[in-house]
Amino acid sequence: MASPPVIEPVRRSFVLLEALSRRRTSTVSVLIEETGLPRPTVVRLLHTLMAVGYAARVSREQGYRLTDRVLGLSGSIRFIDHLVDASIPHMSRFTADHGWPLYLATMSYGAITIRHSTAPESPMSFESAALNSRRSVLQSAVGRVWLAFCSDEERRTVLRDLGGLGPRRQAALDAALLHIRSAGHAFTPLNPRTRLNGMAVPIRHRQRMLGCLSMRFPHSAMSEEEAAARFGKQLPLLARSIAADVVGRRPD
Repeated sequence: MASPPVIEPVRRSFVLLEALSRRRTSTVSVLIEETGLPRPTVVRLLHTLMAVGYAARVSREQGYRLTDRVLGLSGSIRFIDHLVDASIPHMSRFTADHGWPLYLATMSYGAITIRHSTAPESPMSFESAALNSRRSVLQSAVGRVWLAFCSDEERRTVLRDLGGLGPRRQAALDAALLHIRSAGHAFTPLNPRTRLNGMAVPIRHRQRMLGCLSMRFPHSAMSEEEAAARFGKQLPLLARSIAADVVGRRPD
């Protein structure tokens, strides 16, 4: 896919925000030097940021500073921290009891991102923890379970950002997601190039997706039918316990 076009005023606004974030206060002269933007542009952007509440003028000598409103922009990042914190003890107990490594993932910019893993704790792990690595939405168990249980609007947005699917692929995906919703879990689509499989379940609060869990295991260790029989109830129960803790830990 081609890179999306850059909207220059938006890019300049973020350049200025980053420069403002580097110190407690900044003068216009300092901001011009650090951003390379013309003075009229810097002044105009500062006035805009003040108008919408993200910057404030301290004094003529000290210049400008960011306001605490910018903290709201990190809300999703702070939520991920809470999700990881709530998940760690549950995931570690599962791996201690059953041996298999678990992976915690969330959706980020059209791809699934691994946030935590018990691979280092697992005696049966065949791969690294892969923290912050990204997984294909369509070709991973965690991606497919996310698509199956997220809202229709989010699913359409994710697929549109991926470039869309033709009618035949869309019909095949719709059928697969219907099966996943019925089963309550997803497996990694068959790939002859890998010996590992994944069984993923959603972590939800009411109808909102919070994240997803995947248990990774070799194809030779057990079939999908065996995995579903052994862990088809335990993994969803684990996901519900994590969701309950996440909701309890979330800041007001």
